[in-house]
Amino acid sequence: MADSKTVRLGSRIHTLDLAAPRMPRPFQFPSRVSFPAPAKPPLRFRVLAMAVKRSPKRLKYSAPRFTKEGGLVYVEADPNGEDSWKLDPIVELLKQGAVGVIPTDTLYAIVCDLKSPSAIERLRRIKHIEPSKPLSILCRSLRDIDMYTTGFPRGDGQGHASIFRAVKHCLPGPYTFILTASKELPKRCMRYGTPTAKYAARKDVGVRMPDDAICRAILEKLDAPLISTSVKGLKENEWLLDPVAIADAYGPEGLDFIIDGGVRVADPSTVVDMTRITPVVVRQGKVTELV
Repeated sequence: MADSKTVRLGSRIHTLDLAAPRMPRPFQFPSRVSFPAPAKPPLRFRVLAMAVKRSPKRLKYSAPRFTKEGGLVYVEADPNGEDSWKLDPIVELLKQGAVGVIPTDTLYAIVCDLKSPSAIERLRRIKHIEPSKPLSILCRSLRDIDMYTTGFPRGDGQGHASIFRAVKHCLPGPYTFILTASKELPKRCMRYGTPTAKYAARKDVGVRMPDDAICRAILEKLDAPLISTSVKGLKENEWLLDPVAIADAYGPEGLDFIIDGGVRVADPSTVVDMTRITPVVVRQGKVTELV
């Protein structure tokens, strides 16, 4: 054969193929790879575990056994807001009328969509809040505050200084300012006085602009303020500072989601009544004065 040669190795004869060697064919990736899609649970509010560090204690909230009728979404997020993409499902739930817990720069807060009457009613029911008790609003900016209230005192030219300048320097921050509500604020958010009360016609509301990365990211993504109330124990009436404890207490009450931003310190916001000529500190909290 022209392309072969016979050689003798010991007692055996071998034929060598002298044809040009075949080059190995390059590996080709398949044009399309299909993977079976994971089955999605049918529940609207399904249990999620989106955590960077998932301690054994918190893992129980990703287990199927911890579910209510709709499920509980439990998101463990970076307090600095580095993983704000995890908040996207929470924003969608809020738009659908969900009620849940988010961190602020002071305590954890139970929140819902300001424009959802059914969500506000659910929030009151979950927290066991009487209809006469007012709720606060979490705002993105001073523009939100101006929309849902009559604004901060700007001075009257008669010796009363403009409070607005001082407020601008301390927001966002750990303050709750009580202001007169505007017509834009839903009535379910306000407390109405009794017919015999001196200020029965007044409609006041507490407003906040928290300096918290997670809270501010949610407000920006939602592009709207939130109704809020601080989280306390249902029986002890003490601040609940650990999101795991909050889940234990309020999960069975019908809570839809919790964002775990770490354990907080028992420092509530400083509440300042701005509806009077001279502002009055109603509750001393994390800070002692306007800066």
